Amino acid sequence: MRKVMLLIMLVALAGSAFAADLSNVRQRPVKAPAVQFQPSQNTRVGGDNFGSAVVIPGLPFSDTGNTCQFLDDYDESCPYTGSTSPDVVYSFTPAADMFINVDLCGSAYDTKTYIYDAAMNVVGCNDDFYYDDTCGYYTSRIEGAALTGGTVYYIVVDGYGGDCGDYVLNIDEYTPCVVECPADAVPEGEPPLGFGYIDNYNGGCNSDPFVIQTIDWMNADDPNGAAWLCGKSGWYTDGTSDYRDTDWFEVTAAADGTMEFTVTPEYPVNMFVLNTDCDNITVLYDAAPLACETGTISWPVLAGETYWLWVGPQEFTGPVNEFTYFMTVTGNTFSTVPNDMTSWSTVKSLYK
Repeated sequence: MRKVMLLIMLVALAGSAFAADLSNVRQRPVKAPAVQFQPSQNTRVGGDNFGSAVVIPGLPFSDTGNTCQFLDDYDESCPYTGSTSPDVVYSFTPAADMFINVDLCGSAYDTKTYIYDAAMNVVGCNDDFYYDDTCGYYTSRIEGAALTGGTVYYIVVDGYGGDCGDYVLNIDEYTPCVVECPADAVPEGEPPLGFGYIDNYNGGCNSDPFVIQTIDWMNADDPNGAAWLCGKSGWYTDGTSDYRDTDWFEVTAAADGTMEFTVTPEYPVNMFVLNTDCDNITVLYDAAPLACETGTISWPVLAGETYWLWVGPQEFTGPVNEFTYFMTVTGNTFSTVPNDMTSWSTVKSLYK
């Protein structure tokens, strides 16, 4: 079995119930076969191709329109290809190096969007970022594309299959978040992500077999008991599905009182406190910090109680992306031995 996929699970928190996805795989939506688009007989207008691209004078930039009157000039695989949809083209030349977001939230059809440089190299590409009532279903967004100052870029609004329709385009500058871990933070130690990566390091209930990383070290500068960890997470695509790195950690309460779990990430993450049973997993507490924000979960514990902590990106789509997060745990039981992995068989033996 290449991957173990967890389904949407019930979450209980403060007497309420909602859904949480703890899985490591995002299935591509099943789409209808591509429909051959018949181009409009209307006279072509500005924005149909590179030569007539609408010039973006500066950021932020917003525009609306309808793609159905244009021709089908471009197509990229991210991961779907074979599009016959008409497309609209904009051009932008940044004055200095920068990162940008291209967002089609609010568009009324199944969109795709790409960023090309003048040599037709793809700088960014996205098909399905949003799937909700707010931004639309199968609606696209490129986040944090790197542009070089003085270089002309072409931003294409396209569609899947033969779809066309009303679009909403918003482009703004993206400021990358950089999280610096303290020098004495323990590295998580997971291998780099990449195409075909199989998360058997600390993928928890998503690994085969299950494996959880035990947090049993203590920050030497904090005799009151605080573990500092410098973690890595992210995602990648194998061409058919998007996979994310989900990090699962095990902690045991040192005494009656309160345990605290914090995460400061470079990219928006979910963080969960879980029970320790892959066969009947339950989210007990959760938080969802955005980039460069700190999420904190504090909860009452009894001495000897064991919990699993979960960290993973909120959204994950497209090519490989890795980011850093800084994590702390207080109120944990510590030992003088190095951190190690806890297998599922070891966990189960604790409850026999």
